[in-house]
Amino acid sequence: MTVEHYDVVVVGAGISGIGAGYHLQTMCPDRSYVILEGRDDIGGTWDLFRYPGVRSDSDMHTLGYSFKPWTAAKAIADGPSILQYLRDTIREFGIDRHIRFGNLIARAEWSTDQAMWTVTGHRTDTGAEITYTCGYLFMCSGYYSYKGGHTPEFPGIEQFQGQVVHPQQWPEDLDYAGKRVVVIGSGATAMTLVPAMADDVAHVTMLQRSPTYVVSAPDRDVVANALRKVLPDKVAYTITRKKNVAFQQMIYRRTRTSPEKVKATLLKRVRKELGPDYDVAKHFTPSYNPWDQRLCLVPNSDLFKAIKSGKASVVTDHIDTFTTTGIRLQSGEELAADIVVTATGLELVTLGEMEFAVDGEPVDFSTTWTYKGFAYSGVPNLASSFGYVNASWTLRADLTCEYVCRLLNHMRETGTVQCTPRLRPSDAGMPERPWIADFSAGYMQRVMHKFPRQGDREPWINPQSYTRDKKMFRTSAVDDGAMQFTKAPVAARS
Repeated sequence: MTVEHYDVVVVGAGISGIGAGYHLQTMCPDRSYVILEGRDDIGGTWDLFRYPGVRSDSDMHTLGYSFKPWTAAKAIADGPSILQYLRDTIREFGIDRHIRFGNLIARAEWSTDQAMWTVTGHRTDTGAEITYTCGYLFMCSGYYSYKGGHTPEFPGIEQFQGQVVHPQQWPEDLDYAGKRVVVIGSGATAMTLVPAMADDVAHVTMLQRSPTYVVSAPDRDVVANALRKVLPDKVAYTITRKKNVAFQQMIYRRTRTSPEKVKATLLKRVRKELGPDYDVAKHFTPSYNPWDQRLCLVPNSDLFKAIKSGKASVVTDHIDTFTTTGIRLQSGEELAADIVVTATGLELVTLGEMEFAVDGEPVDFSTTWTYKGFAYSGVPNLASSFGYVNASWTLRADLTCEYVCRLLNHMRETGTVQCTPRLRPSDAGMPERPWIADFSAGYMQRVMHKFPRQGDREPWINPQSYTRDKKMFRTSAVDDGAMQFTKAPVAARS
């Protein structure tokens, strides 16, 4: 079996992994790298999800890369358009030459004596074992399981005679024309599916246990499209990106400082959309404050239009049991259904469902402290990319890539081969906080115990703040006393 060595191994060829490839070859051109992708195509989320209407819920001027302008007219883009953008990116910058498809990695082992990671897995087409070694391992595999989504145990589901579908495994041949459809859930996926299916079904019902905050916005950025007519694409994109980032951050800060005012504004807009007779209090008024969970974007009011047309409806209730012909609710109401879509969320995982070991000892990430939200105490030469829950994923992915390159360049300049985050004496006794704080979404809360802890001081924090992260990643000292750098052992040097 051939063992290939690279300076950097990147795991995952989605938005994060492609961004890693670009930054490595521009900021660290002397380092070799490979991107290992377990699937047969790039894109991650944007290749995996094929349900009707799949789209971004962030604008593409911030979900797009800082180095690759988004030039399409629609800022809220559909899945195929995003995937094409990623294809254009890898071709334009030659990143495609570094991607190995069908390489599913299962384990990574660090050796201090060799100052090297050994990553192992198998080829998905032949089953053959594969092994790579590297000096630095960059995990860009996302935060959810590709094996399947989250589906609660619904009573009586085995007696339902219709079809049950999870959006993560959407059948290509699913025929829902003229059918009665119930979509269980109230997140972004449910609110995308309902208007996308409404014109073709007999009726579609969004069944939710509790409401979510919803905001309508145009899918086209008028300012961006106007700027592109008079400025070069890159200049127009940069201005639009700064504008949208500033707006995102301003709105989020307002939800923290004046939640009741933001709540009142959001609900007023929903009432204006649905009219005075609609029960907004029941169906669109959550029990939590805005941005304690993600706001759901409704482009061009498509969900509200579907509800007003009578083709779609929202029911807020709890499931008592599935029946042979649909779902009986705890209120006693019965929803007839030919198809039930369980838009009930994702199964979150840590670092691509891989096993990790350092010098023979298994790594339990839940016992580590997060270092700036991208590395782990006691684990050498390892980074992972995780975006924002309150802004576009790529904003943080870009910052993480920049910082990884800063680390690699510092190691080259200092002749060091290992960088390990370690708590300083002054960090002893830090209060523990969850890795993602002040975010009550169920899909996060179910697995937060598996993730590293964060403290109350830099660099042991994961602030989920683009403004604060920019300072931490771009201007803070790389050699800060917490990230410890060591030279190669004598045996390795010889």
